[in-house]
Amino acid sequence: MDHISSAGTAASAPARKTRWYRQLYFWVLTAIVIGILVGWLAPTAGIAMEPIGTTFVNSMKMLIGPIVFLTIVGGIASVADLKKVGMTGLKALTYFQIGTIFAMIFGLVAINIFRLGDGVNADAGSIKTSDSAAKLIDAGANQEWWQFLTHIIPNSIVGPFVEGDILQIIFIAVVFGIALNSMGKVGAPVLDGVQRLTGVMFKILSFIMKAAPLGAFGAMAFAVGKYGVSSLTSMGGLIALFYVTSILFVVVVLGSVMAFLKLNIFRMIRHLKEEYMLILGTSTAEPALPGLMRKLEHAGVKKETVGLVVPTGYSFNLDGAAIYLSLAALYIAQATNTDLTIGQQLGLLAVMLLTSKGAAGVAGGGFIALTATLTTIGTIPAAGIMLIFGIDKFMSECRALVNFTGNAVATLFIAWWDHTLDVDRARRVFAGETVEPMPAEDPIRLDDVTDIDDDLAEYGHHAPRHAGTDGTAPSGPAAVGPSTDRRPAYSETV
Repeated sequence: MDHISSAGTAASAPARKTRWYRQLYFWVLTAIVIGILVGWLAPTAGIAMEPIGTTFVNSMKMLIGPIVFLTIVGGIASVADLKKVGMTGLKALTYFQIGTIFAMIFGLVAINIFRLGDGVNADAGSIKTSDSAAKLIDAGANQEWWQFLTHIIPNSIVGPFVEGDILQIIFIAVVFGIALNSMGKVGAPVLDGVQRLTGVMFKILSFIMKAAPLGAFGAMAFAVGKYGVSSLTSMGGLIALFYVTSILFVVVVLGSVMAFLKLNIFRMIRHLKEEYMLILGTSTAEPALPGLMRKLEHAGVKKETVGLVVPTGYSFNLDGAAIYLSLAALYIAQATNTDLTIGQQLGLLAVMLLTSKGAAGVAGGGFIALTATLTTIGTIPAAGIMLIFGIDKFMSECRALVNFTGNAVATLFIAWWDHTLDVDRARRVFAGETVEPMPAEDPIRLDDVTDIDDDLAEYGHHAPRHAGTDGTAPSGPAAVGPSTDRRPAYSETV
């Protein structure tokens, strides 16, 4: 009761608003704009900024493996009924497949309506292939749909963490979590250590996030400086169609799912604005994964659901990539004068459902999946990917944003399906209200919730505060021992 009352007291304390110019998203957005200007006006200087963006992205990727592993292990090991974990995983995979099908259909319908490839009249035999594209074509030609099954099981425990292979890390974490769960009280100290290490990782994340504006500037300046804007004008129609189709998918399909849950997708997007700015600046959704997990937990989704669904969705629930695959494949067919019947297009969709899984978690996976699809059906020339190779960089931001949004919605839906989603809490959090922490969380301390000059709002995850560290004697639940203090507090923007 002391824990609950202290949380309530903190929540009812006067909230100190963080001014807009001290918010993380404002500085990331500003950095993106400056990066675009530098890359456009001084391409050489923009290209020279590559190490800045690469260093930031790599520092974020460094934490993804440990955070995914610790979160999944902590969630599974804390569950009383392991059957629920299995059912949650099955429900997630079912949802992922249905969502992917809808996304691919959106892409097919869009390119069939506007037929932007007509009139290009590209000769597949005379298309010159760059070395980098040739490597992707070769990888796709040798890619089998069933290889993702054999790829899931690693040949070492350390390898997946070194290589950043999320699929293999998920496999190790699930096995480890189940084993730890089966040990009962004997495994309790290990579980306590896992949950404390999770707090440490998120604290490191809060340090790295202070450099987010700098990383976004470097990545954007390099992208614009290297690829320029000429490809935007020459292939602007295809890029615009992809963006419009993706927006319609988010509003119509994902928005309908959120409406079914009695939640507002636009409020959810606003709540995740820092993560969206990070994705926009770095062109990848990976750096935003830890922030998404913590915010969904705070919004009322159980930790075990977040830990299992979000990382898995990053490999199997790629709605943006699905739209891109179907749209790009049909564009290449139209551009090379390859006529496909409706039946052949549906067959293409079925093949893409398999090949897209085969490239999950692989560098250049989108192009590998596209090439594997074209090679498998044999009617569309694989060399045609060179027609869209130059604009892929400008489409990657949209792919990542849609993938990210799809995974956020998927996690909320799976939690509702499991009857574990606190819809009222999620609605309040997405509306920007100050909400008391979850029962498993430490109370929010408003004096610790600061702006960008201190621990960044939304990323100020504080290490567990153990009883007695402030010189006072523990009372209430805190007197039970360290095992009651397993999770770092989540600092909500107030």
